[in-house]
Amino acid sequence: MKVVIFDMDGTLIDSQKDITISINYVREQNYKLPPLSEAFIVEAINMEVRNLPKLFYYKHQCTQNPYLYEGVQETLQKLLDIGVKLSVATNAPTQFAQIMLSHLNIADMFDVIIGADKVKESKPSPEMLNNILNHYSFDKEIHKAWMIGDNSKDMLSAKNAGIGSVFATWGFSPNSTHEKFIKHPKEILEIVL
Repeated sequence: MKVVIFDMDGTLIDSQKDITISINYVREQNYKLPPLSEAFIVEAINMEVRNLPKLFYYKHQCTQNPYLYEGVQETLQKLLDIGVKLSVATNAPTQFAQIMLSHLNIADMFDVIIGADKVKESKPSPEMLNNILNHYSFDKEIHKAWMIGDNSKDMLSAKNAGIGSVFATWGFSPNSTHEKFIKHPKEILEIVL
C-alpha cells in the first residue's frame, strides 16, 4: 500500500486571495486597521509558530476565489488509478477544508480530510499524519507514505511521523532548501512509482 498525504493551502489549492480578503475584512471591521498584503499574510500563516485569530468571515469567503493548481486534479486521478490512498492534513479547520475541496470537486478523491480542530496539536506535530496512517492500518515495514506540502511545518510533521516528505514549490513557497522538492504536481507520480 502507498499513501500520499497532501497539505491543502499552497499545495492543492491557491487560496491566498480569500485568506487575505478575510483577514483584511476582520482587521477593518473590528479594529479599523489598514489592509495587509497577500505576501505578508502568506508568510505569516506559513510560520512554524503563529497566533492567528479565528476568522469567522472566512466561511463565507473561502469559496469565492480558490482554484486548483495546474496539474493537481489530473495527478490525483492518476494516483487513484494506480491504487494510491489519498488524504489531506491541513492546519485549516476541517469544515473549511471540506467546503473548499468540495467546491473544487476533489473532496471525494480523499479517504480522510483532517484539520487542526480534530487534533490536540497541529503540524508540525505528527498527530494528524498518525491519525491518517492509523485509518489505513499503515505498517511502516511494508507500506510507504509521503507528505506533500509547501512549508517547513509539513516537512517536520512527516519527519516526526517517520514518513517521506516532498516540498511543493508551485504554491505559496517557490523556494525550498528541502532535500526533495518538486516543481509540478505530476512529479509526485515519479516519486510514488
